Amino acid sequence: MGLYDKFSRLASEREQFCTSGINPFGTCIDDVYSATEGRIGHKRVILAGTNNYLGLTFNAQAITDGQAALATQGTGTTGSRMANGSYKSHISLEQEIADFFNRPTAIVFSTGYTANLGIISALAGHDSVVLLDADSHASIYDACTLGGAEIIRFRHNDAKDLERRMVRLGERARDAIIIVEGIYSMLGDVAPLAEIVDIKRRLGGYLIVDEAHSFGVMGPTGRGLVEEVGVEQDVDIIVGTFSKSLASIGGFAVGSKAMDVLRYASRPFIFTASPSPSCIASVRSALKTIAEHPELRQKLWDNSHRLYKGLDGLGYKLGSHISPVVPVIIGNKEDGLRIWRELIELGVYVNLILPPAAPAGITLLRCSVNAAHSDEQIDAIIHAFAILKNDIQ
Repeated sequence: MGLYDKFSRLASEREQFCTSGINPFGTCIDDVYSATEGRIGHKRVILAGTNNYLGLTFNAQAITDGQAALATQGTGTTGSRMANGSYKSHISLEQEIADFFNRPTAIVFSTGYTANLGIISALAGHDSVVLLDADSHASIYDACTLGGAEIIRFRHNDAKDLERRMVRLGERARDAIIIVEGIYSMLGDVAPLAEIVDIKRRLGGYLIVDEAHSFGVMGPTGRGLVEEVGVEQDVDIIVGTFSKSLASIGGFAVGSKAMDVLRYASRPFIFTASPSPSCIASVRSALKTIAEHPELRQKLWDNSHRLYKGLDGLGYKLGSHISPVVPVIIGNKEDGLRIWRELIELGVYVNLILPPAAPAGITLLRCSVNAAHSDEQIDAIIHAFAILKNDIQ
């Protein structure tokens, strides 16, 4: 058996995608003109598949601050903080994130994936039980596997199923780790956090919330679903990313003072090079923008409602919650691929999500809106879907 033979089916599917047109899993965006527009091949497209929720990728101050850090501190740190030391900007950003969340401690990681991997794998060892939502991000599953924890899945967004499984654990429930997300990345639905917190209060356990898609999006100050629901004192750790609302790359976790010890226990933190100075600088700028410009969140939600209402009015099957992630549910892979390519020809780029990335074996045309989209651009997205509605079986 050859080294790559086990991937033969995957390679065959990839070849079929490539020979029949643009590869949806390796799309080349030839030019990016703004937070909302780019070019794919010969087509200028509206970017509606980016997770750039507040539209800050072209924020002038973030770019200026990133360029200044690049000029004065160089292109990279060339090693981990444990080995090479921490730049002052890393420490400053951690303090600013901790202050933003009103938490004693923040730890910055190189990616959002690494943040989940580093925090969860360090806490969830071989003697640990983790109860996680069945639709959890791959980084959460991988973290539990790396740590060696016993994994118990509960049905997606089903607090009653979580409670049943907690009850079965008996006394072990008091030390169990519960992990949920704020907004789920594929269907855009929101965790029933108030119900989950109620279960934790009654049965025990520790609660970690991944706010990757809800940080900057939800809550009066943008801290996420935990803030919006008003349960900040009940959540032990919040994990987030810099690659969505903060428009850069990196990740973070916030928690109690005791969490700081994970710097010395988390292998992904210890053995991964730290984020570059320019990324740190642009994130610090974007964090300040989030704090000072709540109108960006309002515009984001206005756009989310506008797109959801428009697609729903066309008769498309959508996710159950209105959020910046608006998934159009398609019956089969073939229709999904065809419609995805036709949307590009109509000037709209969205994400094609196929199983197993899509939950429950469905195919999604995943739209994500941002605060920089104009009303006219949202209407253009709706119009493109209207043109193609009759082409779907």
